[in-house]
Amino acid sequence: MTYITKQDNFYHIYPLGALGAPQENDYQSPPQSRLLGLIPHLDHAASLGATAIYLGPVFESSSHGYDTADFFRVDRRLGTNADLTAFAQAAQDRGLKLVLDAVFNHVGREFWAFRDLLANGAASPYRDWFSGVNFQYTSPYNDPFSYDCWQGHAALVKLNLANPAVRQHLFDAIRFWRQHFGISGLRLDAADSLSFEFMQAMRNFIEAEDPQLWLMGEVIHGDYRRWANPAMLHSTTNYELYKSTWSALNDANFFELAYSLNRQFGEGGIYRDLDLYSFLDNHDVSRIASQLKNPANLWLAYALLYTMPGIPALYYGSEFGLEGRKTDNDWNLRPAFDPGHYSAQAPYPQRASLIEHIRSLIRLRRQLPALNQGSYRQLSVSAQQFAFLRWQDQQRVIVAANSSSEELTLKIQLPAQFRAVYKNVLNGDSITQMLSDGSVELRLYPHYAAVLAGT
Repeated sequence: MTYITKQDNFYHIYPLGALGAPQENDYQSPPQSRLLGLIPHLDHAASLGATAIYLGPVFESSSHGYDTADFFRVDRRLGTNADLTAFAQAAQDRGLKLVLDAVFNHVGREFWAFRDLLANGAASPYRDWFSGVNFQYTSPYNDPFSYDCWQGHAALVKLNLANPAVRQHLFDAIRFWRQHFGISGLRLDAADSLSFEFMQAMRNFIEAEDPQLWLMGEVIHGDYRRWANPAMLHSTTNYELYKSTWSALNDANFFELAYSLNRQFGEGGIYRDLDLYSFLDNHDVSRIASQLKNPANLWLAYALLYTMPGIPALYYGSEFGLEGRKTDNDWNLRPAFDPGHYSAQAPYPQRASLIEHIRSLIRLRRQLPALNQGSYRQLSVSAQQFAFLRWQDQQRVIVAANSSSEELTLKIQLPAQFRAVYKNVLNGDSITQMLSDGSVELRLYPHYAAVLAGT
């Protein structure tokens, strides 16, 4: 088994959507082996240069997958446990690590223990499996009791994670997933709603079970170090950098992105020792092609994703410029998707160049250790131009971005220790000569970036 490192590049698939599964589970139909239809997606992800798959929710649930009914059974809309085992083996055969969604904060109303509570009321042995159960009130579903739920969604019943039996059930599920599906890590849904004490207990279990198993938490706001630390998780989602990236491009304000990067990863940066999970879009937010006011900045956004600090993730279909805007119903962010179809039919004419651009960026990130594990330093920033340096040992990489519609020359002053002969490794192999004053001059295309490697 191999594990997640900062050198990895993720490809994120939401299986219920990508496979066009029914949006509701009838809990009666026989399993449909749709999961095997994702194997061509693995070939596609590997061809892009991905090294890890983050597979969205796959276990039995009522609707979107985050309303779990059974942690030990693959959703019948996707297939069987044997199908997931086959998928996991296919990923391993292609050198792809597998990370699964772990939804531990809440379950759906069809979760077997909650069904027992509905049937037996206060006499149910599972009454204390759920948070805030109170028989003096009724629920929005007119149950003879109320209960805590996730962010006001009564269909998502909050588990009582302080209950040792609940913890044991969840930890047994992790062990089962490891043994049967060979996972390399877990993405913890709604980690910012989980108690720190529960996460510490889970990390202790992981340390005894498989100390290299990667734990990454979904955290929207707050100081990521509160969750990502030696006692709890290895990583969190980097929503601050996500927002700063598209906002800087939309508002012609690279100062916002520069501020976030300095705050997080610059000299004295608060997350310099963390390997955070970075992205431009996912199953919960608008597609980056819809988020950007100017579609021409799509190429630039990906150049930033793969050169800034972090473990980058590509959301399925976005490499083709797939669009989708966040609404009250998230299924439009999670469409059926066949990479073979989109290879032949373009959402817009430049799709091929976008895919090749992403492939080139992933290749550079794998070839240049400074991009996947090096330090970060800002070189220059203005409203629509931004340059920074990544370095490790003797390797230096300059990244310069231009979000304007004009081709221009950018002069960058380099500190003495970073002066070298630089080669343009993204747009060709031209040599950029050092000027006598210790600066370099870069020709920047509109809405694009230059990546220069030097030693």
